[in-house]
Amino acid sequence: MNLVLRILVGLWGLGFGLLAVQGIIDPKVFTTQFGIEAPGASINSVRSDFGAFFLVSAVGALWGAWKPEKANLLYVPAALFGTALVGRLIGLGLGDPASAANNQAMIIEGVSTMLMLFTARRLKTA
Repeated sequence: MNLVLRILVGLWGLGFGLLAVQGIIDPKVFTTQFGIEAPGASINSVRSDFGAFFLVSAVGALWGAWKPEKANLLYVPAALFGTALVGRLIGLGLGDPASAANNQAMIIEGVSTMLMLFTARRLKTA
């Protein structure tokens, strides 16, 4: 079971790491993926903020999956994705429009958070 979780977290980390690198090289990856506009110099904020979010998440997941004794690192992507989910829920509560893309993002954030928390706990008790 632990090996399966480590593989899942590793694949998760590779996927989001690839997204981070692609978006840092070409931030239009982020604007297209997330349906946002970044006119002029604001593209640099998209590159750095989204890139940092996904790269830090991916590195924490990959390191925690590779070295089970470093399972506490899985709390980093759990905190980032969990905070993003809470932010979305607050936004919806304050009247932000709902959309299929937003719903999909919340599912990904919720599943990602739970995967990281469950795996961290499981690896720490092994």
